[in-house]
Amino acid sequence: MSRYEPAVIEAKWQEAWDKAGVFTAKRDPAKQKYYVLEMFPYPSGRIHMGHVRNYTMGDVVARYKSSCGFSVLHPMGWDAFGMPAENAAMERGGHPKDWTYGNIADMRGQMKPLGLSIDWSREFATCDPEYYGQQQAMFIDMMEKGLVYRKAAMVNWDPVDMTVLANEQVIDGKGWRSGAAVERRELTQWFFKISDMAEDLLEALDGLKDWPEKVRLMQANWIGKSRGLQFAFDTVGAPDGFDRLEVYTTRPDTLMGASFAGISPDHPMAKALAGDPKVEAFLAQCRLGGTTAEALETAEKIGFDTGIRVKHPLNPDWELPVWIANFILMDYGTGAIFGCPAHDQRDFEFASKYGLPITQVFVAEGAEDAALTEAYTPLKSERVRYVRGIAGESVMTGEEGVAQAIALAESRGFGQGVTKFRLRDWGISRQRYWGCPIPVVHCASCGVVPERKENLPVELPYDVAFDKPGNPLDRHPTWRDCSCPKCGAAAKRETDTMDTFVDSSWYYARFTAPRATTPTVAEDADYWMNVDQYIGGIEHAILHLLYSRFFARAMNETGHLPAKAREPFNALFTQGMVTHEIYLTRDANGRPVYHLPEDILRSEGGATLKDGTAVEVIPSAKMSKSKKNVVDPMNIIAQFGADTARWFVMSDSPPERDVEWTASGAEAAYKHLSRVWNLCSRIGEMPADHAGTDDLALRKATAKAVDEVTRGIDGFAFNKAIAKLYEFTNTLAKADASTPVMKEAIRTLAQLMSPMTPHIAESIWTYQGGEGLCAQAPWPKADPALLIDDTVTLPIQINGKRRAEISVPKDMPAPEVEKIALANEDVIKFLAGQPVKKIIVVPGRIINVVV
Repeated sequence: MSRYEPAVIEAKWQEAWDKAGVFTAKRDPAKQKYYVLEMFPYPSGRIHMGHVRNYTMGDVVARYKSSCGFSVLHPMGWDAFGMPAENAAMERGGHPKDWTYGNIADMRGQMKPLGLSIDWSREFATCDPEYYGQQQAMFIDMMEKGLVYRKAAMVNWDPVDMTVLANEQVIDGKGWRSGAAVERRELTQWFFKISDMAEDLLEALDGLKDWPEKVRLMQANWIGKSRGLQFAFDTVGAPDGFDRLEVYTTRPDTLMGASFAGISPDHPMAKALAGDPKVEAFLAQCRLGGTTAEALETAEKIGFDTGIRVKHPLNPDWELPVWIANFILMDYGTGAIFGCPAHDQRDFEFASKYGLPITQVFVAEGAEDAALTEAYTPLKSERVRYVRGIAGESVMTGEEGVAQAIALAESRGFGQGVTKFRLRDWGISRQRYWGCPIPVVHCASCGVVPERKENLPVELPYDVAFDKPGNPLDRHPTWRDCSCPKCGAAAKRETDTMDTFVDSSWYYARFTAPRATTPTVAEDADYWMNVDQYIGGIEHAILHLLYSRFFARAMNETGHLPAKAREPFNALFTQGMVTHEIYLTRDANGRPVYHLPEDILRSEGGATLKDGTAVEVIPSAKMSKSKKNVVDPMNIIAQFGADTARWFVMSDSPPERDVEWTASGAEAAYKHLSRVWNLCSRIGEMPADHAGTDDLALRKATAKAVDEVTRGIDGFAFNKAIAKLYEFTNTLAKADASTPVMKEAIRTLAQLMSPMTPHIAESIWTYQGGEGLCAQAPWPKADPALLIDDTVTLPIQINGKRRAEISVPKDMPAPEVEKIALANEDVIKFLAGQPVKKIIVVPGRIINVVV
């Protein structure tokens, strides 16, 4: 073989695979299918090493399963709608469509050199009208099934991006993309009825055995099932129509510690009081805060005493003040609570601020009823002593106390035990241009009417302007004007577009028939679904994965997916990140100036820029464009080849953990592949009649390599598989077997390396006489007889310290083992002529030498 030149061989084999259609997915009823999918990327314009690691993991699985005889679907697409494209248009001029498709072309061009086994014929972007037109068709179907509705609701409003955000898109009270403080605003919005499926979504988590436990727990907590009491206070001094105040509580056992009742700023009673300028001013102040439970948890607790009172259900003479409080959510429970400050931290902070009573209902067993410095909130499973319980003093768990309180309320007729969920319906309306248009029309006579399916897709107009904040569709001169699909009269299109999480909630199903004129094709969906292995980041544990699970159910109920696909992902793997050191200097004002890794020179004295300026080195962190600790995969491919990049990101760490990218690590990976290449050359030059001395030993080593690499890939332990390949390479390099056995071993090595380093594997396979393409060769199988060990490796300890090891037949007598041990070069070196006092052979375990 000639010198190892990745740039030459990698382009050659990629062309050969494309020409042979190796990775084109085919629906073959005679074959078992396997569907592997990585979470598709947003087309930002550049791929990074995180992409390389993510897609290489999927590629390893796809290539392996294909070699095992499966019909494999391994597609690629682009999550292409969203604010970044719109922001780029506003900042730089141009159009979101042009920016997006230009980035897709760039990223596709960066991904193809990696040699991924992707069926590119199935590629699509969510901004393709062919894709979002089918999404619109499903939206109409879901309207007919009652899974979609429209209502006025308080929403999270991003004042910078000028759009609504879902609760999950508000991070620490700020918009997930803009970072702007989120405000409350009431808007008429479109919603998916995900809450109707809360129980099913929760119960089905137990069946997702091949999902990380952490992800299942995060989803369960988000769905948030709770058992509580719903009851009504009688009011005193309330506006007309509010003679009762409905309340839901998960801790009815604390009723005897109530010190106030609270209503949300969005509660109908609060709105009825808004004629009072003081109330209106307070409500305006509340609207500046976020709407999520997380945002309200950390915000300063503020309230307004309405002057209204409510009567305690267990004692009509006991009246509680009604406060409007900023920490109460309208969309959870009834939008009204009773406050028990002693046992709820929010209530405690509120009561402390406004001087309201703090009365303990229970204490820890054996504790005195002392003043509290914070709320006492034990788990419901803990036993406590009720000092002011519903039924007097007693000792029981909180769960028993809740059950007792519900039973008492039901027996006295003032309340009912109910089950509620934290999960709220999914608001999907977004006031922006670059998204899937909601396919409805507003008619003065007919109301809200779905568009006719034959008129789909409702396409976005190209001629829009971004010179002003807000949604350009509202300002377009003609697009909004249309005819009512029902009566034909003049009407207006809906200008809100869908949340981009809708686009990514069903793309896995579209890949089964990406060119169909319906959302899915029954035969294809039935064959390819479910996704057997889904791969992506833990950051998508709630938003994307929960929405996708809902959408699969909705698609089943509207006839677009089979019942088996109500849970779309059989197995989920959440990979670690690729990290890198951060390099910075300081400007004249002490502010950090970050530098790219390729601009840094390293030496024993530390790190400097190329001009000699000293650089501060910060330990590895997630690669970030802003910190410039990114490594361009294209530079790595140009310098070392795609196989080196693939080998490194798979070998250095378990796939669920972060991996640190280092230049030395990449160089070491390249040197190893060069060594394998040279080993192949040496074996290829061996005389055909070379006999050798250890055929059986090499055949055994080959079988063990097949067995351990196979188990490593099956178990998603790619680093362990690669560790075995390192070991097998060393064994093969030292072996002296006959030429046919050596060639068989190097061909097997090529096959075992093929999922990780497919290009070099093809060259070795072909050079050593492999038939056809290595990518299409059946996966090697280990002869069980060769996996039986007839030798054992024994460590040798000298005066209690391990100094050497030897391999001997399992049944070798102890005197023979002693002779071999004392003849070992390392043992002789450490004995240094000292007489041996005693040698103890523990059969099959260890040899102890005492001097």
